[in-house]
Amino acid sequence: MKQHIFLIAIASLSLFSCSNDQKKSAHDHGHEHNSNEGKVQLSSAQFKALEVKVGQLTTRDMGESVEVNGRLEVPPQNEATVTAIIGANINSIQVIEGAKVNRGQALAYLSHPDLIKVQTDYLNNWSQLEYAEQDFERQEKLYEENVSSGREFQRAKAEYLTKKGMVKGLESQLKLMGLSVEKIREGHIYEIVPVVCPIDGYVRKVEVKTGQFVQPQTEMFEVVNIEHIHADFMVFEKDMHKVEEDQKVEFTVSSMPDEVLMARIHSVGKAFEENPKAIHLHAEIENKKGLLLPGMYARGRILVNTKEVQVVPEEAIVAEDDRHYIFLATEGQDHGNAVWWFTPIKVARGNSLDGWVEVNPFMEINKNQKIALSHAYTLMADLKKEEAEHSH
Repeated sequence: MKQHIFLIAIASLSLFSCSNDQKKSAHDHGHEHNSNEGKVQLSSAQFKALEVKVGQLTTRDMGESVEVNGRLEVPPQNEATVTAIIGANINSIQVIEGAKVNRGQALAYLSHPDLIKVQTDYLNNWSQLEYAEQDFERQEKLYEENVSSGREFQRAKAEYLTKKGMVKGLESQLKLMGLSVEKIREGHIYEIVPVVCPIDGYVRKVEVKTGQFVQPQTEMFEVVNIEHIHADFMVFEKDMHKVEEDQKVEFTVSSMPDEVLMARIHSVGKAFEENPKAIHLHAEIENKKGLLLPGMYARGRILVNTKEVQVVPEEAIVAEDDRHYIFLATEGQDHGNAVWWFTPIKVARGNSLDGWVEVNPFMEINKNQKIALSHAYTLMADLKKEEAEHSH
């Protein structure tokens, strides 16, 4: 199969030319002369047709690593299950799954005769409390002046404290429902009451329907705040001794397999999971990108004994006669036409990891110099073909 791919690559470059004349390069690479000999030349159209990727040398941590798997999670305080305060029917639902919501926002409205009864009970007891308080104060004064008996004073006191406790209890219940006790005292009775959101976030689940009767323990909505989403990984027992706080983790999620995310270990678990035998570690994500949601599967590696080195993608390096090469890439003009020149330079190949290869060029490369990030085998095949043709 590799031979077939190699032959196809050579055929795809049959129109490319390796200039051996002494035409001046539009940009000097720092070589001993300015000729185009030993370079692969592509027209702008050929460059686009092949979809050659170009860019600069990059750096990457390529030390020892520990492979880990896990999921994205949020802290417990960033998740909420919303229930009703009292048994009632759902009058209306104000949100849908995925909607952004704020703390205190109404997610739904409830209606039921019991809701009206709570308000009228509060209003009646609050009115009676005023009379009981006045009676208590009067009996207290009469008792102090030895005009009234102690029994009457105790009766008035007990009735007053009972009404006061009842009013406080009903008042707390109404406040939990999000109702204004001041308006109720003025005679305003709420026919519907809101079910409010306890946190900022997004609606993850809507588990009820309009008209449904819900008990106080019925789960109506799930809300999640993803602002503090993090990664929870599992580390097997054999790798425990290598892992510690503040180490970096490179990982990807299934929704963005080509996007490398970075995290830093915030805490390491102190208890084993039995099946499999592993510990949990918590890693804070440093470069959040895209839509990261709790429950997403994450796969990554913890960087241990790291060192930062120059790297290129696997397809940017080619072996030839036990030597390794990458290609410098320069855009210019040839007889008024836009072209790209690709010049091979020798490099020492180092470790490889996740599609990246450590390289140490035998010549200094300007940090702004572009290189070919793909098609190294194709470029070398065309270069060797042209050299063979010119040797005859």
